[in-house]
Amino acid sequence: MNRYLPRLLRALALFLVLAPALAPAQTADVISNAVDQFLRTQTRGLPGRVQFTISPLDSRTQLAPCPAVEAFLPPGARLWGRVSVGVRCLGPAGWTIYVPTQISVTTNYLVTARPLSPGQVLTMNDFMTQSGDLAGLPNGVVTDVQQALGKTVRNGIAAGQPLRGDLLMAPLLIQQGQTVKVVSQGTGFSVTSEGRAMNNASEGQIAQVRLNSGQTVSGIARGVGIIEISQ
Repeated sequence: MNRYLPRLLRALALFLVLAPALAPAQTADVISNAVDQFLRTQTRGLPGRVQFTISPLDSRTQLAPCPAVEAFLPPGARLWGRVSVGVRCLGPAGWTIYVPTQISVTTNYLVTARPLSPGQVLTMNDFMTQSGDLAGLPNGVVTDVQQALGKTVRNGIAAGQPLRGDLLMAPLLIQQGQTVKVVSQGTGFSVTSEGRAMNNASEGQIAQVRLNSGQTVSGIARGVGIIEISQ
């Protein structure tokens, strides 16, 4: 029995030396895999081609082994450009670490083909398609033609500018001063009257109307020149 003791002691000593080195390496792999799977899922719905690079953990980082981890995005973070993806331990260790990641989303987007005026309704001749990385483009850039076609320009836009969603609005169904039809609906009844619109409104927006009786009411724009009031 005694002749095996030195061999066992040497094996135990080797394990004690290697264990601290193995745990951080295993934890780093777990963290990297968690970030990879998280980004693959989260970027699945983005337009265009998505590529990302996950920075390796600093070799000096010491984290206790964890049975389960969860990746997350900090509040307000975008899924393109330089992003710090958080990873938290769901076990007793309870640590949280942030992993720098570079995400590239190469996609088609719309730019104005000529100067656009306020109130102008967009047609296919008003914009053209370019390709680029979302990280270098303004927030809300339009990537789908259908998101722009038929929309109305809020403010003037110079030629060659990326088209943003906040610069556009849905076509006006109700125009200020227009004679409109007001439909009041309730259980078992529907009453139609006429009046003059007091403001502009797109589909689903609130419009105020001065009825021919002089009464002012508010309803929802439901069609061209039609305002619905639910009782």
